[in-house]
Amino acid sequence: MTAHRIPEHLAVPGMLVDGKLVPASDGAELPVVDPTTEEVLGAIPDATPSDVDAAVTAAAAASPTWRDLRWAERARILREVADVVQAHADDFALLDALDGGNTRESMRADAVSAAEEIRYFAGVSPEAKGQTIPSGPDALTYTEFVPYPVVARIVPFNHPLKFAAAKSAAPLAAGCAVVLKPGENSSLSALHLGRLVRDLLPPGVFNVVTGRGDRAGAALAEHPRVPRVAFTGGVPTGQRVLSAAAPGIKHVSLELGGKNPFIVFPDADPVAAAAGAVAAMNFSRSAGQSCGSTSRAFVHRDVAEAFTGALLEKLAGLRVGDPLDPATAVGPLSFRAHYERVLGYLDAGRAEGARLRFGGGRPAHLSRGWFVEPTVFDRVDMSMRIAREEIFGPVLSILEWHDEEVMLADVNAIELGLTGNIWTRDISTAIRTARRVETGYVSVNGTGKRPLGAPFGGFKASGIGKESSLDELLSYGRHKSVTITLG
Repeated sequence: MTAHRIPEHLAVPGMLVDGKLVPASDGAELPVVDPTTEEVLGAIPDATPSDVDAAVTAAAAASPTWRDLRWAERARILREVADVVQAHADDFALLDALDGGNTRESMRADAVSAAEEIRYFAGVSPEAKGQTIPSGPDALTYTEFVPYPVVARIVPFNHPLKFAAAKSAAPLAAGCAVVLKPGENSSLSALHLGRLVRDLLPPGVFNVVTGRGDRAGAALAEHPRVPRVAFTGGVPTGQRVLSAAAPGIKHVSLELGGKNPFIVFPDADPVAAAAGAVAAMNFSRSAGQSCGSTSRAFVHRDVAEAFTGALLEKLAGLRVGDPLDPATAVGPLSFRAHYERVLGYLDAGRAEGARLRFGGGRPAHLSRGWFVEPTVFDRVDMSMRIAREEIFGPVLSILEWHDEEVMLADVNAIELGLTGNIWTRDISTAIRTARRVETGYVSVNGTGKRPLGAPFGGFKASGIGKESSLDELLSYGRHKSVTITLG
C-alpha cells in the first residue's frame, strides 16, 4: 500500500486561540497516526488546562461584540464561512481520510453537508428572538433572547470536519462565542478549519483547542466561565461531561450512542430492505462508526432467508482498502484502541453462539492498517453482547422474529434510543411501529438524507436535547422576561 503524507499546504497549524495559531503552552504534542498504514504523519498540539483557559478567556472577551452584532451581519459572516468550507471540501476530505480513515468521497460529502448546515443556521438565526405577552392596558411584558456568552463544543472522531464546522454553526448563529474541542484521533480538519476562518470571524469568537479528552476536554467541560456545554460522543464520556458540568449547574446537551433497530416486516421487499440495511449501517461512509448505524436487524422469519442472501450479495461488492482510492467503499477504523475493541466484540459474538455469515476480521489482502471487513452475524438473540452493546463498527446482527409484541419488547429492551428504521408496505403498520419504537428519530422504507430542520436527538441514554433544527439554535440562549408598568 502506498505511503501517505500530509501535503505541504495542509501542514498542521497551531490551535486557534484569540485569532492566533499557537502550540500547546508546554510544547506537548500528540502523534497523528494514519489508520491505513499505521505510520506517523505528524503531530497536533496537546492543549494544557492553561491553554483551554486562554481560549475561554478570549471567547468571553469577544462575546459581547459578537452578541451585539445585528443578526443579519452574523448571518453574512456565517455564509462566508460556509462558502470557505465548501470551496475547500477536497482538502478537508483528504485530511479526514488521512487521520480518520473514512473514504475521501464520503468525507467530501461531509464537507458539503457541513456547509449546508452552516447556511441553514445563518438563515434561521433571526428566530432567536423574544415576544410580547398580553399583560393588560397598564403594562408591557416582553422577552429577550440572551445568548450564552461562551459555548464549549466537544465533538468526536467519526465525522471530523462535519461535526467541527456544522456543530459550531448554531451557537455562532445564536450569538455565542465558541471553544471547539475535536476528537484527539482526528483533529487535522478542525485545525485547518481554524486556519481558514480566523480572518472571517472576529478574534476570540471561534477557538479550536486539540488534545486529550482527559486533559483539554475535561478542562473545557469543567471551566467556570463556560455556562453551556454541547457534547457529541459515547455514553461513558457523556456521563463524565455531565458530572463535570454539575458543580456549575451548566446547561448541557448530549448527542450520544445508538444501538439502533432495523425492523423488516413480512410484507417488505427483502431485496430493497437488504440494500437499505447496508446503507443504514454506514459501511461505506464511516465503516459503521456512526451513532446512527442500524446494527440490530430484526427480520421477520418469512423473509429472513431472502433478506440475508441479498444482504451478503451486497456486501460482497464492497471493496475494503485505502480510503484515498476512489474504488474503495470501506476504509479502516480510526485508531488502534478502537480497532482492538471491535475485534473483541467479534470474538464475543462467536463465543456466545452467534453464527458468522460474512467478514469477521481484517481482509486477507491487507497486511496492515486497522481494517475490519463488513461483518454479519445471524442466530443472534438479546442475551448476547453484540445485540445489546454499541460496537461502533461495521458489525450487523440479524435477529429473526415472528411475534410483533416480543420483537418490539426486544427492540426497546436496551437503554439506548437514538434512531430506528422500519420496512413495510402497510402505512398503518409503519405508523403504529414508529409510535412504539423508543427512539428519537425513525425512518420508514428508506435511509435517505435526514432533512435539515427535523430535530435530531435520542431518547433514554442516547442523549439530551435536539440538533440540526430550530430547537438547537434556541438551546444556545435563555429568555429574559421584562414587565414595564405604564403611566
